[in-house]
Amino acid sequence: MANFYVTNFGCRATQADGAAIERQLRERGLERAEEPAKASLVVLNTCTVTAAADQDARAAIRRIHRKNPDAQIVVTGCYAQRAPEEIAALPGVTQVIGNSHKHLLAELASGGLWTSDVGSRPLDLDGQADSKTFVPITQLTSDVRGPQSEVRSPIFVSEIFAHTELQAGRVFEAANERTRPNLKVQDGCDNRCSFCVIPYVRGQSRSLHLSEVICEVETLVAAGYREVVISGINLGRWGRDLAVSPQLSAPRKTGQRSTTNDPPPSFADLVRTILSETALQKLRISSVEPMDWSDELIQLMAQSPRIAKHAHVPLQSGSDAVLRRMHRKYRPWHYREKIEKIHRAMPTAAIGADVMVGFPGESESEFEETRRLVEVLPFTYLHVFVYSARPGTPAASMDKQVPIHVARERSRILRDLIAEKKLVFMSRFIGGPVELITLNVTGSDREGEYTEGLTDNYLAVRLQGNHPPNRWLPAKVEGVLNGALLGVAS
Repeated sequence: MANFYVTNFGCRATQADGAAIERQLRERGLERAEEPAKASLVVLNTCTVTAAADQDARAAIRRIHRKNPDAQIVVTGCYAQRAPEEIAALPGVTQVIGNSHKHLLAELASGGLWTSDVGSRPLDLDGQADSKTFVPITQLTSDVRGPQSEVRSPIFVSEIFAHTELQAGRVFEAANERTRPNLKVQDGCDNRCSFCVIPYVRGQSRSLHLSEVICEVETLVAAGYREVVISGINLGRWGRDLAVSPQLSAPRKTGQRSTTNDPPPSFADLVRTILSETALQKLRISSVEPMDWSDELIQLMAQSPRIAKHAHVPLQSGSDAVLRRMHRKYRPWHYREKIEKIHRAMPTAAIGADVMVGFPGESESEFEETRRLVEVLPFTYLHVFVYSARPGTPAASMDKQVPIHVARERSRILRDLIAEKKLVFMSRFIGGPVELITLNVTGSDREGEYTEGLTDNYLAVRLQGNHPPNRWLPAKVEGVLNGALLGVAS
């Protein structure tokens, strides 16, 4: 029987897409291989948020082709949507399927819709060949590495903004999601940050209907999962597109759809409904932009023991001038106010952020504003990124590009600072009780066997002994080692 392997790069939304692709392939009778070298079909679900992400994908393609030259290599995701001809020219690539056709990947990769007639043209949203929706490569990327004559592989890429609805993508049974499945409830982004290419490869913001979200969560609960992570490209915007027309409005519990006179459902409405209409033990919320952390959402999270005390709030910069050049929709004082509200409501919550260093024109004083804000706010972790120019974005053509060695030094400064803050935060729990969910990872050291776990407030735990995955267990913390709490089941 044919088998497959899916490799995901990038954010939680991409991981959810990859899990949905796995489900597509399994439903067509394919089995998951243990590794790419043993698969007849390898799918690379790519990211393109930085140049390094593109490079990682190309390196993976070359490595897989070298180790498994007979494998069919299909490349999909954001990089495939942005630069399909560049990818198609790489040795070993058999198909390039953009985000626009990701929902058809199993059929295309298994030959159900791919014929020599269709192979050189995109398919429309219903899977039919239609050149009218094709976006010329010159509009998608400016870094094609060779002339079109060098392209060897069929490309399926069309206008991503033609997609106005989000299809459900259940994600349980994915290889990397056996304990904490990831449910994507929103895709796309209507913001236009000057550094970001993602809206152009993901399309406009669109939400999974409320009834579909509840159905997916109920299915995951019935399958035995105790924690579900909801994610999206701009998660806090969930629901804002659902009142555009009666057809797009979220169904009510009675089965009646809202009318155009109804206010659009909010993200807090989604969270509240998941809690009230499902038996899910723990809901974890992934990244939400600062302007979408409403007082209602903060209060709801603080009051419910069924919501993980974990807030990821992208910052990008602590400098007002840099935020304005980034076209971000908040100011540093707005951001600080949100973080302080979250911390007051949930003093033990994990609070994390994305921070970018080296944005064009970032001066030493502007970086220092960021460093000072990180220092004073109660962050427990950061994702620090060095700015990477993305083709076609306004920031790529801005003056005063910051030298890479300067940006890397700024990254080091922030990483050292947050490492100190995280250690102080973790040390608060030594000697006390925590509750953790066991993960599907075990190991051993000189102290014996251990099982990896994750606390409600997003702290890694090494729990003594071998414990089955997907169990909420109480534990006592005995110490901290290498970024993890050391725990004993209690």
